[in-house]
Amino acid sequence: MRKASKLYLVLTAVLGMILALVSFNSWHSKDYLWFTVNLGLALAVVALSSYYLYSVQLQKRKRLAEEIAALHLRTIEALAIAIEAKDHSSRGHLQRVRIFATEIGKELGLSPTELEALKAAAILHDIGKLAVPEHITGKPGPLTPEEFEKMKIHPSVGAEILQRVRFPYPVAPIVRAHHERWDGSGYPHGLAGETIPLGARILSAVDCFDALASERQYRLALSLDEAMQYVVANAGKEFDPTVVEILKRRYEELGQLAVQHASEEMQGRLGIKTGAETPLAGLAESGTRIVEKNLDFQASIAAARQEVQMLLELTQDLGNSLSLEDTLSVVSTRLQKLVPYDSIAIWIQDGDVLIPRHVNGKNFRLFSSLEIPLGQGLSGWVAQNAEPILNGNPSVEPGYLNDPTRFSTLRAALSVPLEGLGGVIGALTLYRAETDAFSRDHLRILLAISSKIALSIENAVKFQQAQTSATTDYLTGLPNARSLFLHLDRELARCKRTGAALAVMVCDLDRFKHINDVYGHLEGNKVLRAFAHNLQENCREYDYVARMGGDEFVIVAPGLAPEAARHKAALINSLAVQAGRGVCSKGTLSASIGAAFFVTDGADAEQLLAVADRRMYSAKRMHQARPGDRQQLELGLAQGVALVN
Repeated sequence: MRKASKLYLVLTAVLGMILALVSFNSWHSKDYLWFTVNLGLALAVVALSSYYLYSVQLQKRKRLAEEIAALHLRTIEALAIAIEAKDHSSRGHLQRVRIFATEIGKELGLSPTELEALKAAAILHDIGKLAVPEHITGKPGPLTPEEFEKMKIHPSVGAEILQRVRFPYPVAPIVRAHHERWDGSGYPHGLAGETIPLGARILSAVDCFDALASERQYRLALSLDEAMQYVVANAGKEFDPTVVEILKRRYEELGQLAVQHASEEMQGRLGIKTGAETPLAGLAESGTRIVEKNLDFQASIAAARQEVQMLLELTQDLGNSLSLEDTLSVVSTRLQKLVPYDSIAIWIQDGDVLIPRHVNGKNFRLFSSLEIPLGQGLSGWVAQNAEPILNGNPSVEPGYLNDPTRFSTLRAALSVPLEGLGGVIGALTLYRAETDAFSRDHLRILLAISSKIALSIENAVKFQQAQTSATTDYLTGLPNARSLFLHLDRELARCKRTGAALAVMVCDLDRFKHINDVYGHLEGNKVLRAFAHNLQENCREYDYVARMGGDEFVIVAPGLAPEAARHKAALINSLAVQAGRGVCSKGTLSASIGAAFFVTDGADAEQLLAVADRRMYSAKRMHQARPGDRQQLELGLAQGVALVN
């Protein structure tokens, strides 16, 4: 082409020079007619040369524009296909949609420019989903109203992305309108009928048809016939009837055409699996229409990715913690980055009230002191009804309503129920100082993670209960034998370091079997609980009272001397008599007590318990030898003798 252009210019220049020379000679010979003819020919040659050069430049510019547009299209198409490839269930969807849409566009008489725009839009129509978090786009089930509101931004974000490409044909309007509906109930603008661009009407019907015929996370694929039945049923409501008529007539033919153009993987995915119809994610009812704003698509994409990362980190941290305090602290810290707040309160149900198990931020002392009856106030209502509250009034929480001594600067609250496997276990409430500070997006995030938080709290509570049951006697609430040995080992280590005194007293209830036999085991349990309660109440703050099992109790008494131990034994015996009289009027019950002292009787737990146990049985034999002497038993004289023998 370039060689031909150069040759043409050379020949034109030579011809022009010859004509100019001839015209010059004609002028001098005064042959004006011949001069005029030659001059006209010379001018014609110059004009033709100029036109040819202009045509060549125009073709170059056109080719350059087409190459740039094709480069843009290939670049963004590669990005769109890469995004689609992350979802194995929708692979090949974009290529099939492009083939269907292009063929229907040809039948409807679209111009070549409009067809190119439709092809590009078919590939790029969902590129705006970059701004939608992956836990929404990949959710295995119908979307909540809040999640659907987030999903509805993708046509606008996609159109804004494509506007920056500056295609030589109108791609962005098709992408922006491909979720509009024929009856005007679509989004983002609520366009109706023929006010929707024709390319968008074609894309809407074809996109829905192929989506129904493809497998998704929340349902199996429908057959092609079933998918077509859905589209036909919604003609005139959701879709352009003219487009639907063509699609109905040609969908089998176009399906074969798509198979011919697709890869082997795409051939295997088109309309293979069938299953019952289930609600489509993204078709949830919502009365709120998005008002399109000048969306910053880069910020939207960054926010979506950040949200996914933070949710992942929160989930991982929750899975790594079994401590209730650690779990609630993780929730508080991680949640601050996802949903900014001034105060947070995690309320856990305890009977008929909510107690604050974790409070942080402004007014934390105020919330820490509250106990909210179930069903009352903001958090109580949320816990009872299992429904969230957005931008509620924090001051309605019971405990400081109309209380002039309590003042809160908080003006907005976002509260969601914490629902675990066993039902609602409490409420998570965030507070802000600004009025209406929380958005539906914040509510969506909390609802997405509330079940995970509730499950983690349930597990932490169960772990705490398991820990407690492993070291606590279920009947009396006293430490059990395992806990006793752990504590005694720590006390002995302390005494060895400091040289402090330590007494270990073993107590056994005499004639307790008689109470069980005569009055029953339930009454016997009441006696044990009463004795354990009185024993703990009458010991020093730093004494350690434990139940070894059955009717045997142990007291670890730091710094207790033998003489003081004799007086303590007499007190313990009187507590046993008192507990027995709670069941029968006679003084049936008494106590045998033995004591051992560090380091005189032993230096480890087993030695001290063995000595104290032997002395306790010595006292018991003494009681059995003198069963009728009740006055001596009540005074505890026998125990006093047994303490040191």
